[in-house]
Amino acid sequence: MRLVDPSTEDFIGDVPLASLAETDEAIRRAHEAFGSWRAVAPGDRARLLRRFAVLVDEHVEELAQLEVRNAGHTISNARWEARNVRDVLDYYSGAPERLVGRQIPVPGGLDFTFAEPLGVVGLIVPWNFPMPIAGWGLAPALAAGNTVVLKPAEATPLTALRLAELGLEAGLPEGVFTVLPGAGSIAGQRFVTHPLVRKICFTGSTAVGKRIMAGCADQVKRLTLELGGKNPNIIFADADLERAAATAPYAVFDNAGQDCCARSRLLVQASVYDKFLALLEPAVRGVRVGQPGLDETEMGPLISAAHRDKVASYVDDPLFQGTVPEGPGFWYPPTVLESAGRDRAWHEEVFGPVVSVRPFTDEAEAVELANDTEYGLSASVWTRDASRAVRVARAVQAGTLSVNSHSSVRYWTPFGGVKQSGLGRELGPDALAGFTEVRNVFMSVEEA
Repeated sequence: MRLVDPSTEDFIGDVPLASLAETDEAIRRAHEAFGSWRAVAPGDRARLLRRFAVLVDEHVEELAQLEVRNAGHTISNARWEARNVRDVLDYYSGAPERLVGRQIPVPGGLDFTFAEPLGVVGLIVPWNFPMPIAGWGLAPALAAGNTVVLKPAEATPLTALRLAELGLEAGLPEGVFTVLPGAGSIAGQRFVTHPLVRKICFTGSTAVGKRIMAGCADQVKRLTLELGGKNPNIIFADADLERAAATAPYAVFDNAGQDCCARSRLLVQASVYDKFLALLEPAVRGVRVGQPGLDETEMGPLISAAHRDKVASYVDDPLFQGTVPEGPGFWYPPTVLESAGRDRAWHEEVFGPVVSVRPFTDEAEAVELANDTEYGLSASVWTRDASRAVRVARAVQAGTLSVNSHSSVRYWTPFGGVKQSGLGRELGPDALAGFTEVRNVFMSVEEA
């Protein structure tokens, strides 16, 4: 695979993609390693994960610079992403010694449960957040005693390959954590069909997620799916409008809008609609778009020329836009569209720095418009009315919702979507359940 720097269009290097035979061999090695890895004492497994986290911490700058070149992420974002991998490894290093079961009262004996690892886990990681999403899958999977084969996106494999090297340096045995660059149609599909892969974690488009889900049905294979989003940002008239307008651009333009959590549908109560737009315009024009390696840059390029063309196809008559650098690079300006709700940009996931805005009259209409989508990943609600905040948070169909903020992801809280935005939960204490099987044992104590 030929890799290109999205900000300069310069050639980075070539990374070979795995064949079907190489994919099978990686899965075989992971299966062979599973027996010994699951038998590692919980305290020893925890120490290895802590050592892995320490090594990631020591290489944060290296990993961040790789992501800047390979994915076009701003350096500030890339440093956060590398530290997030460290933090997720640290968090789940506490899990091996805490995967406890239960004793359940029953007549005639003793009944108890225990959590058992599944086996080989296949992680399919997207190009928009290669580092953190890799960490969200590999850390709880390894902590629970599974082995992992990770397929990065074809365009952004570099940080995953470096993480695999750091894992070996930390002392993970061969075959426990493998990174396998490959095409989705070959390596990814083989994760679906190979009987030794007992779970798949996939982050990507809803269309591909549905195909993976259908394929896994044949073997009743476990799944975690984190799919698309078309997320609302709801601004009520009583909100802190200045703060809501100042933060709204970063809720959708972060990572150049290449974020399934992007709040790309902006709903503003009609009585303050004009005032809010007047506050929003300078905030949008003020977003600093530029070379991602500079500390002051707030938004970098899109991942590719083809993706830039796709994003541009949604824009006809923008309300206002920001600016981008001249010269090479896959740049697209922060863009605001006014919508009546009938356009593609309002209903489809643009996956770029484009936000659509429209007014609503009251709380009921705001909820109705927010839920008028097949997706349900994240949402924001801005209001000073605590009762309204709770009502709307309960009524809006989203897996992760923020009030007076845009936070979607904390590594110690669960993350995931509803409806066609996904299946299962990542991060926090909930993720471990997706990497273990609860087994039940009854032991009779009655005399023969």
